[in-house]
Amino acid sequence: MAVHLSDKHLAASSFLLFPDKQYKMFSRLRTAATSCMPACRGVHTREKGKPLMLNPRTNKGMAFTLKERQMLGLQGLLPPKIETQDIQALRFHKNLAKMTDPLEKYIYIMGIQERNVKLFYRVLQDDIERLMPIVYTPTVGLACTHYGRIFRRPKGLFIAITDRGHVRSIVNNWPETEVKAVVVTDGERILGLGDLGVYGMGIPVGKLCLYTACAGIRPEKCLPVCIDIGTDNLTLLQDPFYMGLYQKRDRSQLYDDLIDEFMEAVVGRYGQDTLIQFEDFGNHNAFRFLRKYRERYCTFNDDIQGTAAVALAGLLAAQKVTGNPLTEQRILFLGAGEAALGIANLIVMALEESGLSAEEAHKKIWMFDKFGLLVQGREYMVDANQEPFAHPAPDQVPKTFLDAVNVLQPSAIIGVAGAGRLFSHDVIKAMGSINERPIIFALSNPTVKAECTAEEAYTLTEGRCLFASGSPFEPVQLSDGRTFKAGQGNNAYIFPGVALAVILSSVRHISDKVFLEAAKALTDQLSEEELARGQLYPPLSNIRQVSINIAVKIMEFLFANHMAFYYPEPKDKNKHLRSRIWTSEYESLLPDLYDWPETARYPPKIH
Repeated sequence: MAVHLSDKHLAASSFLLFPDKQYKMFSRLRTAATSCMPACRGVHTREKGKPLMLNPRTNKGMAFTLKERQMLGLQGLLPPKIETQDIQALRFHKNLAKMTDPLEKYIYIMGIQERNVKLFYRVLQDDIERLMPIVYTPTVGLACTHYGRIFRRPKGLFIAITDRGHVRSIVNNWPETEVKAVVVTDGERILGLGDLGVYGMGIPVGKLCLYTACAGIRPEKCLPVCIDIGTDNLTLLQDPFYMGLYQKRDRSQLYDDLIDEFMEAVVGRYGQDTLIQFEDFGNHNAFRFLRKYRERYCTFNDDIQGTAAVALAGLLAAQKVTGNPLTEQRILFLGAGEAALGIANLIVMALEESGLSAEEAHKKIWMFDKFGLLVQGREYMVDANQEPFAHPAPDQVPKTFLDAVNVLQPSAIIGVAGAGRLFSHDVIKAMGSINERPIIFALSNPTVKAECTAEEAYTLTEGRCLFASGSPFEPVQLSDGRTFKAGQGNNAYIFPGVALAVILSSVRHISDKVFLEAAKALTDQLSEEELARGQLYPPLSNIRQVSINIAVKIMEFLFANHMAFYYPEPKDKNKHLRSRIWTSEYESLLPDLYDWPETARYPPKIH
């Protein structure tokens, strides 16, 4: 006799496994799979038998219904038990709870993606706050450094510089006929870890996982790409497990020609409105390609624009907490690369919208890099992207970042240098003495590269700081009993919602104003209670709803400003967008079965 666990039993077993109630995977508990399937949308497949189980998009494990097993040649190929997706998710979390090593968790979770796509996104959505740090930063950085040793199956396209002249044929090899979103890297600047060559493929894969988990973009419409032009990482060039070209990076015109060919190949096959997100390119190339392609393709650079939007959202939230407008802030950056410049330029745009001139806005922002304070006429080179933020040197030129804090008296410091703990105890204490509510953003990833910890920031400012980090930190409890949970200034708040709106609006070019609107839309979702607690971002556990709300706001902005090419324009954009969201529920694989009326099946009686 088949035995099915009731919802009551499922809830009880989940409580025993997870008594802290942190897991929310049973918020959508359903009854047995057999009772669910008729209500689910059907997606008939011509495949039968074992290929259905080997295909991660059609595989349901033991959740295939009895009719599916009998009609699709699966009977006997699976144990007789028919499971629900809830039981499968419970098994997953129980197994994961036994693991302590982050890399082991990453391998296990990504293995689920390779076998059962629906289940992968189900468990990811159920506990996104705990699982995002594994499939994305910080653990994805660790996975990239070990990519050659943990490699199981290829995901995405690998295009080498030796493929020049044949890139379109490689793009044609991708089995999907309709791709809407591409994330591409050349692996030169993976998080704060440097040049990882083709090992950087873990980043596009992780980003696109969040496209689906956070914004409901269909996974088969997403394509991760790694461009291999070699690596300058000598350790990798001597590693027998390295999987890319054994050569130094080709920085000649051939590199530009390859990127040109790649862009043309993607839009040639998938259309001009295909979103192409650049990820973890070196600073110089990141800005260069953004300028080169932004008016020719539907493209953005998440390291520059996504980081900018989430950082600006944090500053706008801090403005609401303190009551001090953004126009009165003085901001000092640690780092002057693509992230710093992207954030600074978007802050300037927000300040101009608030009534300041461009010159006045630029004066609000200072930068300190490995060569010192960014000032006019300094000994070390200032490139064209940095020039607007190179100001006349102060009377007392600071030699250290602590000196810069004491001389410039900033209200906010933003760390994006990727160089580790450079917000020293003295720096944090100085910020606390200068400001009643100091703003301290340690945004570098992964965690080991963060400028300071949440504990240091809250403890040394006696809980007065408004803190955000790029990677997650545990809650901090002070000696007086107060507990603070650090906001995570994670790009995942921005890029999934932006991508969803851009794709569904058929946008050809993405303006910086889109990211300004995204920042404002993110801040608007903070409640008064959250602001009163000093929270600068909504809970990550609610990121899917946050992303969809951002997408709705951006979609309205795109149509209002004639940037959208989707026709006809949806009257109710919220309803239209939500109707296109992909879900992780299993669908029936049975053909559409129905009866004809009796009169249609037999000839009429002849009298």
